[in-house]
Amino acid sequence: MRVIGIDPGYGRCGVAIVEKNAGKERWIYSDCIETLAKDGFVERLAQVVAECELLIKTHRPDALAMERLFFNSNQKTAMQVAEVRGAILHAAVSLSIPSFEYTPAQIKSATTGYGKADKKQMTTMLHMLLAIDKSIRHDDEYDAIAVGLTHLAHAR
Repeated sequence: MRVIGIDPGYGRCGVAIVEKNAGKERWIYSDCIETLAKDGFVERLAQVVAECELLIKTHRPDALAMERLFFNSNQKTAMQVAEVRGAILHAAVSLSIPSFEYTPAQIKSATTGYGKADKKQMTTMLHMLLAIDKSIRHDDEYDAIAVGLTHLAHAR
C-alpha cells in the first residue's frame, strides 16, 4: 500500500509518500510545498493543490492521509488551513483517491507509542522507523511522513 501523507498549510504544506510492502514501511519522498507570502491566498491555495495533484499523479498512492485540523487561537489562520484541507480533499476525490484523517494524538501514538510525544521524540522515531535519505528542514515535512505512517498502521 502506498500513501500520500499531508500536513496541510498554505505557507508550508508538508507532503510525503510512504509505502508498506511485505510488512515493511518505506519512505519514498517528502518535501514542503512553500508559497510566497506576497502572493494572495487564492494563488497560494492554487499552488498547494496543483503540487499535491502532481504528486498524486506521479506517485499513484492508494490513499491520502491528512492531519485533522487543530484549532489554535488564530481563527483566520485556522479558517484558511481548513480551506486548504477542503481543496486537497476535493482534489483527492476527483482523482479517485480515498482520504483519511488522523488527530495529532493518533499520529504521535502511531509513530512513537505515546500520544503526547514531543517533536523531538517524533523526529527521532521517524528516523528509526524509516531510511530517510535527505535532510529535512521543516517540522511540516516530518508531520506529513508521520501521518502517512499512521495510515499504514491503521489500514488493513
